[in-house]
Amino acid sequence: MSEQGEARATVSVLIPVKNEAANLRECLASVSFADEILIVDSGSTDGTQGIAAAAGAEVVQFHWNGEFPRKKNWALENVPWRHEWVLIVDADERITPELAGEIQRAIRRTDVDGFYLNRRFWFLGGWINHCGYFPSWNLRLFRHRLGRYERAESGGGGSSGDNEVHEHVILNGRAEHLAAPMEHYAYPDISTFVEKHNRYSTWEARVSETFYRDSSAGTLAARPFGTSLERKRWLKQCFRRAPFRPTLRFLYHYAWRQGFRDGYRGWILCRLLARYEFLCVAKEWESRQLRR
Repeated sequence: MSEQGEARATVSVLIPVKNEAANLRECLASVSFADEILIVDSGSTDGTQGIAAAAGAEVVQFHWNGEFPRKKNWALENVPWRHEWVLIVDADERITPELAGEIQRAIRRTDVDGFYLNRRFWFLGGWINHCGYFPSWNLRLFRHRLGRYERAESGGGGSSGDNEVHEHVILNGRAEHLAAPMEHYAYPDISTFVEKHNRYSTWEARVSETFYRDSSAGTLAARPFGTSLERKRWLKQCFRRAPFRPTLRFLYHYAWRQGFRDGYRGWILCRLLARYEFLCVAKEWESRQLRR
């Protein structure tokens, strides 16, 4: 953790995990500047809990009953946080020293309630700098009383499991952006990308009606002239009615978002994203057939 005598930042870190022994050590080292680190586990069996304890982090077990809230919202609502500010980091993410310094300065602000962090993806041995994957803004640092993840109803629990994966934080307050990016090591190989996106496409199909076409309470609104995330949600709604979605998805990432500038790894990523879109389309069709 921090060197002896060094004051830690008055921020609480939330790390949701399940069997993350391969990633957790480096993640914990990257947030060692924080005064409180909480691991919310879901019954890991690979030594995750021991790694967390050895690093001085507190471990809390989350037992999901298949209903709301899921893991992150449960922690935000039930943990007696030591500090007003909470930083949410996944086990495969890293806070760089530059970003840590920004965070420590940001939480002293009294005129802002949250900050978007920019994720940078590592893929096939290099950083993805285009493809629509960078910049990638996520609201991860905020006053914990003012932010909650949107509730995406997925029918019977859904394939995303007990943790919010795609949902955005809805903040009752003002947010700004921090400049230094965080590092994201989500896809160590293509097999991992394919496995995760097979699950994600099942989730997308299940929430296509209630999540992308409704602006009900508890979900992010879709507005053509709203915030950047609201505009993105609105564009996604429009896109879901377009023909040839897999081809359009590839052209969007590879041509419009300049994935070609990432070389061969950009080509592979954009092709994989097109394949993911095909799975979403196919599973949405399958879901409609099963409801007839």
